Amino acid sequence: MALARSRRREVTNYWPGFVDALSSLLLVIIFMLSLFMLAQFFLSQQIQGQDTALQRLNSQIAELTEMLQLERANSDDLEATIATLTATLGGVESERDALQSELAGIGTGLQGKDEEIADLRSQLSEAEEMSDEANAAVALLNQQLSALRSQISALEAALEASEARDTANRTEIADLGRRLNLALAQRVQDLARYRSDFFGRLREILEGRADVRIVGDRFVFQSEVLFEAGEADIQPGGLPDLDALADAILQLEEEIPDDINWVVRIDGHTDRRPISNARFPSNWELSAARAISVAKYLVQQGVAPARLVAAGFGEYAPLDPGDTEEAYRRNRRIEFKLTEG
Repeated sequence: MALARSRRREVTNYWPGFVDALSSLLLVIIFMLSLFMLAQFFLSQQIQGQDTALQRLNSQIAELTEMLQLERANSDDLEATIATLTATLGGVESERDALQSELAGIGTGLQGKDEEIADLRSQLSEAEEMSDEANAAVALLNQQLSALRSQISALEAALEASEARDTANRTEIADLGRRLNLALAQRVQDLARYRSDFFGRLREILEGRADVRIVGDRFVFQSEVLFEAGEADIQPGGLPDLDALADAILQLEEEIPDDINWVVRIDGHTDRRPISNARFPSNWELSAARAISVAKYLVQQGVAPARLVAAGFGEYAPLDPGDTEEAYRRNRRIEFKLTEG
């Protein structure tokens, strides 16, 4: 029992020493941290001071830059001013030289003025001697001017008389033109009346013919009534119709006064199908030949040739633009129209 107690007393207790060492280490760490924080604080203050100083330096540099630019601008202005002044100075010097030259010339010219004055006096004397002759010439010119004015007055009077005659002539011409227009209008009306009578007479003669119709102010004969296909010789079957037409034209010649100029126009037309042979190289020749054949027959029946006009239109004035047989048949035609000559 006593032995056990003595052994317990011999066991060493290290915990207080460890705690002391740990406390010392902690104090050292805290001290080091405090030193670090103080060092960082002073360092930040120093850096901030350096930034402030750097900003001031940048501001000063900017101000110096602006001042340098202003100085450069002022330098440019001064150089421009110096150049202008230099040019002005050169001009002034040139003017000075010119004035000096003129002054020298004036000095030289004064010496010759006396001679010029003497010469002018001599010329004045000669002019005074010539004045009498000039006065006489002026008097003669005045007489001639008076005569010329008299002639101008006579010419003006003649011109006024001519203008009065011209005005009267214009009035008379205007009146003649008006009367001529009235006469022409009357002739047109008379011709329209005779055309109406002529058409009425032909309607009565050719009434009931399906192959003869009226288109506008024209009588239209289908080509088959008068001609064989591709021919320009009148076939016997169409002669009675042409005889009736000739009788109507002859009666019209007796009724229309001689002072009305009129003709019966005969127009030949074909379809668009081409034709080419030794007699008719194209539809133009065929249509013209047919119109001429009709005109010649009417002349044989007693119609005056001066009252007939034959024209060929070929295929260029169709009534029907189609390509059917009916369209071709309608376009192959002979047209008669009473019109002004």
